[in-house]
Amino acid sequence: MKDVTPTPVDKTPDAAFEAGIGVLARRYAQGTHLALHRHETAQLIFAASGTMQVTTPTGRWLVPPERAVWVPARVAHAIDMLGDVEMRSTYVATDAASAGWVAAAPAEDRVIATSPLLRALILAQFEAQLAPGRRRAITSLLLDEVARAEPAPTFMPMPRSQAMIRLAECVIADPAGTADLAALAARAGTSVRSASRLFPAETALTFKAWRQRARIMAAIGLIGRGASAKETARELGFSSAAAFGAAFRSVTGKSPGSFFAA
Repeated sequence: MKDVTPTPVDKTPDAAFEAGIGVLARRYAQGTHLALHRHETAQLIFAASGTMQVTTPTGRWLVPPERAVWVPARVAHAIDMLGDVEMRSTYVATDAASAGWVAAAPAEDRVIATSPLLRALILAQFEAQLAPGRRRAITSLLLDEVARAEPAPTFMPMPRSQAMIRLAECVIADPAGTADLAALAARAGTSVRSASRLFPAETALTFKAWRQRARIMAAIGLIGRGASAKETARELGFSSAAAFGAAFRSVTGKSPGSFFAA
C-alpha cells in the first residue's frame, strides 16, 4: 500500500438510487484490480462468492466468501479480486440517516462475518421491483446488523512510516519467506532496533505477530482460490498441516474448515 491518498470521487453512476440507497451487482474475474477510489456514499461490499482484498488507509482487509466489508463515505479504497468474485454492493447516501430514511451508518471501516439474517437482507435488496418503503426498512435493519456484527479477524493493519511500510511489503511479497528480522530490516533500509520499536507502535502488533498474520491472510487467499489446507501449508512453509492449523486458529479463532464454513 504505497499511495492511499485523496483521489477523484467516484459517485457510483451505475447504481440506481432510491431515497438515498443504491445497489449494484457485479461479477469480476480473478486478477481484476479496482484502482484506488472513493465514493460520496458509504458502501457495503459483500462477497457472495470468491475472495477479495480491500485496501484502505488503515490497512488491508481480506474478504473471503460470505464476508462483507463496510467502507464509510469518502474513504479511499482499492479492491483486488483474488478469485472470481460475485460482488453485491449497497450504497448509502450520507444524508440518508439524517433524512430519517435509514438507521445511522457505522463510522469505521471493518470486515464482518455475515450472519444468515445479514446475508438475507443484503440479497433481499436485489429483488425486482422492490418498493421504496420496503427497501428503506431492509437497509435500516441491514445497517443495524452491520453495526452489531463482530469484526472478522482478517485485517492487516499497515504501518504508517515509509521504512515500516517497506518492511511490511517485504513480508507481503514473500509470506513463506524465512529471512529473519535483521535481513528484512536491511532490505527495507532500517534497523532491527527501529523496527522493534516502530512496528508495534504503528500496527499494535509485534513484528512476529504481524508476520504470522500475513501468512494466515495469504493462506485464506489460497484456500479461497481452491487450494486444500495441506497444499496451503506446504506452499507457505509450515512444517505440517497440524502446525498450519494451529497457526490458523491462533489468528482467526477457528480451524480452516470452520472458518470457510461460517
